[in-house]
Amino acid sequence: MSVKKYIGAIDQGTTSTRFILFDHAGQIKASHLIEHRQYYPQAGWVEHDALEIWENTQKVIRETLRKAEAGADDIAAIGITNQRETTVVWDKETGKPYGNALVWQDTRTAQIIEDLSRDGDMDCFREKIGLPLATYFSGPKLKWILDNIPEAMEGAKNGKALFGTMDSWVVWWLTGGPMGGSHITDVTNASRTMLMNIHTISWDTDMLEVMGVPSSILPEIKSSSDPEFFGYTREDGPFGGKIPVAGILGDQQAALFGQTCFVRGEAKSTYGTGGFLLLNTGTEAVQSKHGLITTVGYKIGDQPTIYALEGSIAVAGSLVQWFRDNLKMIKEAPEINDLAEEVEDNGGIYIVPAFSGLFAPYWNSSARGIVAGLTHFVTRSHLARAVLEATAYQVAELIESMEKDSGVALAELKVDGGMVASNLLMQFQSDILNSKVIRPEVIETTALGAAYAAGLAVGFWRNQDDLCRNWKVGKCWEPQMHENQRKKLLKGWKKAVQRTMEWVD
Repeated sequence: MSVKKYIGAIDQGTTSTRFILFDHAGQIKASHLIEHRQYYPQAGWVEHDALEIWENTQKVIRETLRKAEAGADDIAAIGITNQRETTVVWDKETGKPYGNALVWQDTRTAQIIEDLSRDGDMDCFREKIGLPLATYFSGPKLKWILDNIPEAMEGAKNGKALFGTMDSWVVWWLTGGPMGGSHITDVTNASRTMLMNIHTISWDTDMLEVMGVPSSILPEIKSSSDPEFFGYTREDGPFGGKIPVAGILGDQQAALFGQTCFVRGEAKSTYGTGGFLLLNTGTEAVQSKHGLITTVGYKIGDQPTIYALEGSIAVAGSLVQWFRDNLKMIKEAPEINDLAEEVEDNGGIYIVPAFSGLFAPYWNSSARGIVAGLTHFVTRSHLARAVLEATAYQVAELIESMEKDSGVALAELKVDGGMVASNLLMQFQSDILNSKVIRPEVIETTALGAAYAAGLAVGFWRNQDDLCRNWKVGKCWEPQMHENQRKKLLKGWKKAVQRTMEWVD
């Protein structure tokens, strides 16, 4: 038997799917990425073709294996990380979805959220599920599908329909699909549905009744890293052999795990399509009083569940895409840095990207995006700088809320995601936080976290101490901004945010 060299990680994200092979040191051996199409049928609606994503998943696996000259015998286990709240319902006999997947950014469930709230109380279920009522989460999306697609409701009634977030969809296909694929999810993804009790770590019968969701449609909830595995890849699948699928983490929890934030009080911020700040709160499910959500951080085997406080930003890297694709200001995303560096500041403007409302700490679905402070002086370089700064301001507000909830001042922030390649953004983030910002050597921490979860399950890594030894500093930024300037900029940002409120009646 050959020695297993790698752990494979499928990273199924909002704009793309990639497969990465990691070695024992947590270094990347090979990877491949394919973007998928974004569908916008009407204002506020965002969809993906789940079958396209499965096709792309197979392609990136095969291409990565080709690049690494590796096969199933070289891989100890597979981990999966995914865009969390994106919702798909499919026929278990054919594997065909009942329509496109509803993406986490989709806001079509606004009326459902309003109907569920008790006299406008968006926190009426928070103690049980850790979440406010919001269009963000997958339970209301599932309800919309069942209420609006007759075939899906009929499938649910006759036992043919299956629901899942993208982890469930990918695992089901990897392990056999209609030929007996495993219908499972992990605790982190389940904690984002509004259907799981975060204290019992099980589907909550009261919430299922509230949402009108039959339990037969739901996947089985498993640990994030499971020594009993979630199933094996099929020999006729993209790997060409049987490999245990042993780790699943929703993308932001995967980044927390990949950043080795295993100690209560450690935090990380991911700068991807959206922005996400997570703080490890240990075995305590801390209820936020300042607009954050309580979520499951991870669960390793039969060890106690680890919780986190999370702040979610709907639009981060996708604002750069909007600047590129809608405004045609740049041809490639990295060009925004060169453009932004042509000016010393934002020229007095702020861009608040409330395209689908505001997430944490405001949770305001009726807000819409604005550019505030425009004058004749402003150029496209100022706009470029304001695009980058928008993410840093949003992270600063999340950290302000987190410090109030936890009572602990942030000493340093570990960062990851595609946008951390921007030195300008990271320096501004350090300045506006007045804290050290640290980028790890391996910035693909989301995929790395999924790999770590799978590797722990099969003994590729012995324990979490092994993972901590792998983590290395790539670059560090220290604050350089004067305190008065920092306060002035933050005051302007908060004023701009208020201008976005209640735009939609």
